[in-house]
Amino acid sequence: MRDMVEDKELRHLSTCALVRLARKLGKVFASQSCWFRIIRKQGWKRPRYRIYPAKPKIGIWATQPNEIWHIDTSILKLIDGTRVYMHAIIDNFSRRILAWCVDPTFDTNATAKLIVEAAKGIKETSENVPPQVYMDSGVENINADVAALIETNTIKRVLAQVDIHFSNSMIESWWRQLKHQWLFLNTLDTIATVRKLVEFYVHQHNEHVPHSAFEGQTPDEMYFATGADVPEKLQAAQLLARQARHEDNLARSCSICRTEPQLIAIESPPTEAAIPSNTS
Repeated sequence: MRDMVEDKELRHLSTCALVRLARKLGKVFASQSCWFRIIRKQGWKRPRYRIYPAKPKIGIWATQPNEIWHIDTSILKLIDGTRVYMHAIIDNFSRRILAWCVDPTFDTNATAKLIVEAAKGIKETSENVPPQVYMDSGVENINADVAALIETNTIKRVLAQVDIHFSNSMIESWWRQLKHQWLFLNTLDTIATVRKLVEFYVHQHNEHVPHSAFEGQTPDEMYFATGADVPEKLQAAQLLARQARHEDNLARSCSICRTEPQLIAIESPPTEAAIPSNTS
């Protein structure tokens, strides 16, 4: 079993495949769970060291709201097989969903409509720097309507894996959260149901759900700069809770632990001289 587990010639096989191969070759007849238990107990390592470069962990980080946006489209199937198309824009700095829509058909004008809606929240400044919008090269992103927004200096378009070498991962990550943490927990029977569910999740995501990257602040608090004191309040509350828990644990100790320790006399066993003899 160890020879097969550590054999470099068999490193392309999974452990489950090794179990079946060992049976077929007549070497080892043991259950799959037995293989995994013995491998874990003996500490054997498969010679399957990754050589291919790992995925980059350094992403794109904005320094202020409305500096970088991400837009993408996701397809969702209803229980009757009907497809609905979901579009959304997320702000890179705050992770706030700026605009979204759910359509029964694929609308090539959806990107332009969402950009116009999201741009309403941009404050006019003297610099007037348009946000960089990261998008893929789909027809909904490369058309005359989007080109008109670029010409009017509303946005600056950046095509994922064309203008940059990596993908539009931030909005794609949000799609996974929306689907697996919420949509797939409900009966998706009509497009009206999907719209209602997406509206609820976007509201919760923006206003109520604290983000780990912001030390407890919500996307709305980051976007509107209203939660700068949240990390300090949470840290102070954590210290108070820890102190209260310590005092409560001391108060719940048993009566024996609260009293002073007392010495208990233990009689020593008798010696041979003290034991009476049975002989006369």
